Amino acid sequence: MSISYSSFIKPQKSIHEGMPELNNSDSRTTSFFEFWPTQLIYLPVVLQWILLSFRYRSLSLPLIANTSIPLAGMVGESKACVLQLAGDIATPYIAPFICLTKNTLPVENQLNSALSKMQSASMNFPVIAKPDIGCRGVGVKIITDAEILKEYLYSFPQETVFLLQKKIEYEAEAGIFYIRHPGQAQGTISSITLKYSPYVTGDGEKTLRQLIEQDPRASKISDIYLSRHQSKLNEVIPDNMAFRLSFAGSHSKGSIFRNGNCFITDDLIRVFDKISTDIEGFFYGRFDVRFECTEKLIQGKNFYILEINGASSEATHIWDRNTSLAEVYKTLFYQYRTLFQIGHINRKKGHTTPSLWRLLKAWRHESRLVKQYPETD
Repeated sequence: MSISYSSFIKPQKSIHEGMPELNNSDSRTTSFFEFWPTQLIYLPVVLQWILLSFRYRSLSLPLIANTSIPLAGMVGESKACVLQLAGDIATPYIAPFICLTKNTLPVENQLNSALSKMQSASMNFPVIAKPDIGCRGVGVKIITDAEILKEYLYSFPQETVFLLQKKIEYEAEAGIFYIRHPGQAQGTISSITLKYSPYVTGDGEKTLRQLIEQDPRASKISDIYLSRHQSKLNEVIPDNMAFRLSFAGSHSKGSIFRNGNCFITDDLIRVFDKISTDIEGFFYGRFDVRFECTEKLIQGKNFYILEINGASSEATHIWDRNTSLAEVYKTLFYQYRTLFQIGHINRKKGHTTPSLWRLLKAWRHESRLVKQYPETD
């Protein structure tokens, strides 16, 4: 069994540790709109944006909702720069990481430099490699040793920054959507999404391809998984062993999202108030975290922040299979209405709105990079 293979397989009884059991007892595996094109889902939001622009006399007001993040984190922001905004209080909650830039030096030289930086940061394998600019889990890879890091360097675009982040060993992952209005010390958590890695369980007879094609949910988006695991599709998965189809906690990459709003507590809000007020100019967005268990999470304990997403982030509980389309738009309309409100407050404080041309340039730059990134694990 290769190292890369073993990174994806574990005993079935140990999957989703620390999270409520993933209920797949009924036949409804997805909502009817769950994999609609993004443009179609967001068309009503675009219309709302235009109406709010008339009301607030600015098309780009949401782009100053987070004043210390370029374009408020709508597109093209640096993951590392956002995380580095954290002060002494917030930093211990963030999973340690280092930044590297793919350059024109021989890959062996770059590998040695990366290993030296890892050593200086007291960082050991496995680590998570991810592009500094990008969204929806694009280019995220588990790096288990120096050889796989070398392969990642080979495949990464030139003169482009990526992160190596400590792999948090907690299985449980969540997206915590936080909002605080400027000038206020207290905010609110409007959404928690529990992010379940998708698995198929072996029987000692079927290949990985067969397990994917026969799984009620995985078969609906099998093209994602089959492409990602081409080299392993003919492997027979041992009995009662679970193969993880996706590591990145992204819905578009195949992760399963469940509504976790029942885990919003005053204790958790207080902790995120403390964290957010220690991140300069941050008022709106989603914290992606790994945590030990829900019992600790509701107390605001034993979790690490992987990423901080800004203005374009979603309250991702909307992708729960039981969420109605009406609830989706109620949530999205609330989000973008709030973005305009926060931008309006910041404009009154003297912040100026960027041009839409700047937004377009950032989008084009990110789109070009995303096409060059390695395939996601």
